[in-house]
Amino acid sequence: MRILAISGSLRISSTNTSLVRAATTLAPENMHIMIYTELGTLPPFSPELDGDDAPASVKELRAQIQSSDGVLICTPEYAYGMPGSLKNALDWTVSSGDLHGKPLVAISASPGGGERALASLLLTLQALNAKVAEGGTLSIFNARAKVDAHGNVADEATVKDLKAILEALARAIAGE
Repeated sequence: MRILAISGSLRISSTNTSLVRAATTLAPENMHIMIYTELGTLPPFSPELDGDDAPASVKELRAQIQSSDGVLICTPEYAYGMPGSLKNALDWTVSSGDLHGKPLVAISASPGGGERALASLLLTLQALNAKVAEGGTLSIFNARAKVDAHGNVADEATVKDLKAILEALARAIAGE
């Protein structure tokens, strides 16, 4: 299984990015996770720029989604919602339909748990007809305290939760 993982944070030392990196080591044996690193390179969405002549960075995002069996998105919460850069990336997939029916899991990790960001993300994913896996959502409260200074997940309950969400994604991909 080939999974595309997207961190909704642009910060290099982001807790969300650390969680995405941790997922690469916690994934089931038959799951390969590729991390999308170009979120900050996407231009602001404009229907006038969309279509066959979309910007190269948009074409690359779409190609990575298309070549994946599933998607993992991990987002911080900014101003009670997901970051604009993540929403922008998702907006670029509306006309192409790349997330339509694509198995997906969604994580929000913030000091307060990020429930509002997760709700915002899920609403957008619903509009895109993404297939959010059963048991495929997770809010991580006090996320910074669960990752050590080296970016490793230092909390056993969080490790267990991440493994469970990856298993949910594997089941969704398998059609279970």
